[in-house]
Amino acid sequence: MKRRRLLIIVSIIVVFFGVGYLYGTYLGHFSRHKKEAVPAKRNFCDTTEYFPDGSLIDPWFHDYTVTDISQLGKAYDICRYGVRRDSTILQTAAIQAVIDSAAKNGGGVIVIPKGVFLSSSLFFRQGTHLYLEEGARLKGSDDISDFPLCKTRMEGQTVKYFCGLVNAEGLDGFTISGKGTLDGNGHRYWRSFWLRRQYNPQCTNMEELRPKLLFISNCKNVQISGIRLINSPFWTQHFYKCDHVKLLGLYIFSPVKPVKAPSTDAVDLDVCSNVLIKDCYMEVNDDAVALKGGKGPWADTDPDNGANERIIVEDCTYGFCHGALTCGSESIHNRNIIIRRCHLGHTNRLLWLKMRPDTPQLYEYITVENITGSTDHFLYIQPWTQFFDLKGREDIPISYADHIRMSNCRMTCKTFFNVGASDQYELSNFTFDGLDVQAEKTSWHPEYIDGLTLFNATVNGENL
Repeated sequence: MKRRRLLIIVSIIVVFFGVGYLYGTYLGHFSRHKKEAVPAKRNFCDTTEYFPDGSLIDPWFHDYTVTDISQLGKAYDICRYGVRRDSTILQTAAIQAVIDSAAKNGGGVIVIPKGVFLSSSLFFRQGTHLYLEEGARLKGSDDISDFPLCKTRMEGQTVKYFCGLVNAEGLDGFTISGKGTLDGNGHRYWRSFWLRRQYNPQCTNMEELRPKLLFISNCKNVQISGIRLINSPFWTQHFYKCDHVKLLGLYIFSPVKPVKAPSTDAVDLDVCSNVLIKDCYMEVNDDAVALKGGKGPWADTDPDNGANERIIVEDCTYGFCHGALTCGSESIHNRNIIIRRCHLGHTNRLLWLKMRPDTPQLYEYITVENITGSTDHFLYIQPWTQFFDLKGREDIPISYADHIRMSNCRMTCKTFFNVGASDQYELSNFTFDGLDVQAEKTSWHPEYIDGLTLFNATVNGENL
């Protein structure tokens, strides 16, 4: 009896562990399949993207983390270091002293507190950053004699000209952040410019002396986020020979009336690589995003000049501007450029290729996609002859635009295809894909382009 009871107990134990083993094996098998399903799902939703030439877009372009000033060292509130909360006095020297002191002590964040502070050119050092609190306004002087001359970059040339309001040269990791405002105080400069134009209609932009709002050169790992940049006397933001630049959530504005703010481009990229412009509002009386790089009949041989490469403009909103994306006029080579998921309130041109007959130019692998809104000209390509100068060169250098794609755009415009024929440039390998355009002027000349591909592209409901 005892032996039978013992056998029953042993049998129950064996069955129990057997069932447990089978159940565990099943769960383990099921669990392994669940774990294996995760990467499969990630692969299915892979965010891997490619530039127009097929090269991989680096994950850096998908990181939208904004500056955390708590990670940047000591905070230097300028009002605690001798700067007065007085908008009527010029305090350039006092603010610069705070920047220099921070740099000497290992770096840190220069904090502009709530209030209006008048200044001329400020120069940031390695390890220093600028933070504008909500309600803070760093305002530029409207007297050009307050701004120093320096070796700088203007209109595709390395020249001696006026420094900007905020300047950074040769820095790694420079940031400007916050919810405050950089105010160029440009009204007096604009009025003076138009008065000079009445006196001399041929005067150039640089002949009317005026500073830029922000000039950053030979820098890397730059981020400008959150702030307002308004009323620039000249170009609003100019980046020269910079690498890895992010402009995130900016409000950029200069007026078109009652006084036009001439040449106040929102963003000028001049020999730059790896640039992300995201979630910005741009409304200026000139081009919004302009790609520079040099000008002149031998510009492509000048080491001060060069290409813009791997530029993405996305999720931006445009008010009035001359061009949403403009190549030129001082530009020699732009490659792997994307503008996407943007809305145009009203621009003169969506894509503007300025073909300058006194400069060898190559615009290639440019994609314009998922754009909505209205514009005067959907595609604008014409010779750019303002201040034309071959400087003794006997032949006219031929320029090229190649592998241009405009895709999935739903737009209204006055003119769909404003493209001029010219023996000074060659257009090749254009693609119009998934276009739904309403236009007042619908005539176009596909014969101007060597290798035009059309997929489901309509103008006023008619297939091209």
